[in-house]
Amino acid sequence: MDDTSSTGDVIAAELREGYEAFDFGIPFILQEADEVRDHHTLDLTALPAFNAMTVAQLTGLLGKGDTFISQDLQSATLFGDYRVDGAVMNVGGYNEYLSRLTRRISQALSEPVPKGNKVATHLAKPYLQVNTAELTGWLDDYIWTQLFDAAFNPMEGENWRVLLLQPVVDHITKVFAVALLESEKKHSTGQTEVHLRRLSEVPRLMMRESHSVEVSKCIYTRLAWPARNGGLERAFIHWAQADTLVEAFCKISENRHTFARLRYVKDDGLPAFYSPDFLVRTTDAVYLVETKAQQQTIHPNVQRKLKAALAWCERINGLSAEQRGGAPWHYVLLAENVVIEWQAKGARLAELLDYARLRPLAGASLQQQLI
Repeated sequence: MDDTSSTGDVIAAELREGYEAFDFGIPFILQEADEVRDHHTLDLTALPAFNAMTVAQLTGLLGKGDTFISQDLQSATLFGDYRVDGAVMNVGGYNEYLSRLTRRISQALSEPVPKGNKVATHLAKPYLQVNTAELTGWLDDYIWTQLFDAAFNPMEGENWRVLLLQPVVDHITKVFAVALLESEKKHSTGQTEVHLRRLSEVPRLMMRESHSVEVSKCIYTRLAWPARNGGLERAFIHWAQADTLVEAFCKISENRHTFARLRYVKDDGLPAFYSPDFLVRTTDAVYLVETKAQQQTIHPNVQRKLKAALAWCERINGLSAEQRGGAPWHYVLLAENVVIEWQAKGARLAELLDYARLRPLAGASLQQQLI
């Protein structure tokens, strides 16, 4: 643990003179105005059932006449307090539940829903532009036939109440979020329009001098690493600086380079964004590099980031060289033990990146399998 005070240690790393030679242009494919997302019909029989608890066990959690609270989908707000006394229900019922479920899934897949009730910004750009009625039908059929791996009638007695319990809501959300992303197809007309966002749009980075080093092949005069557990990133920076085959590199600032991030779906089915650790350019390619401790590389969310990055690189490499800024783009997930091993052998970082770059499966579609 570093107990050194950071007072007086914070400095600004500015753009260096001649930074243009070390800059990175990140391609962004601009969505056509008439682009429409559509989906293949979902195979509901292939969707996993909820097996954590039986319907009887879920019903036992509720109890007639009890007040219970259910989490609203993906936003940490609440459906509200519901009280059920016999046949008298002070809620809209199952149909209202389907409506809320449809709206939340379609909105949340557009981008992460903020906490609280701030959902107005999502209403203008839902993920599902059309066919929300079709999604509602899929949800209804799934609940009746597949959710509990047997026939289930939500309209019988008070059965529908179990659907409001958080584990059930989480399961349905995850299953349909992933299934919709996997079944996505797009229709657009017109020319592909690409815009390059450059790292130099951020003119300076603030960092602790004691946890940074001067560099010469970066747009900034210095690069930093985390004060805690930053040993791997520090080693990477020194290695990239020393390798003559590395033409340019930069550590991505998650807080400042907010445009240098990729969209992926987390293990719980919720959409999220993440920023790779480094961008590295050699004579042959540009690399998105993620550095992780060995035990972290098999984490489900790390694997999901990997698949999202592979899909992104495949899409970018489908552009012309002019549109993507020249060289092809590749993704590399580097485990700490591999970095140590190659450095000990006196190997070049550029050689490791080319060796370790991840390649899409032969014949795989652009949308990688997510689960």
